[in-house]
Amino acid sequence: MLTDPNDPSALEPGDILVAPITDPSWTPLFVAASAVVVDVGAPFSHAAIVSRELGIPCVVSATDATGRIPDGALIEVDGTAATVTIIEA
Repeated sequence: MLTDPNDPSALEPGDILVAPITDPSWTPLFVAASAVVVDVGAPFSHAAIVSRELGIPCVVSATDATGRIPDGALIEVDGTAATVTIIEA
């Protein structure tokens, strides 16, 4: 989980970006991400638009995802069904 977009080294290529909300300052982190999950968002929010343009799954409005998904957990993100599944904590 990231709460600050100013440390791009915190996200390794293929990691899933889990954040409270995103804005344009988060965009460089999307390039390395294999998926995006945000606590707050909507179909036309920054996270949804950038994820769609990059072709990566995204779930927005995943209430308290940053609090419920442990850092380093193995999760599955289904952008079509808008589900996030914790496979291994």
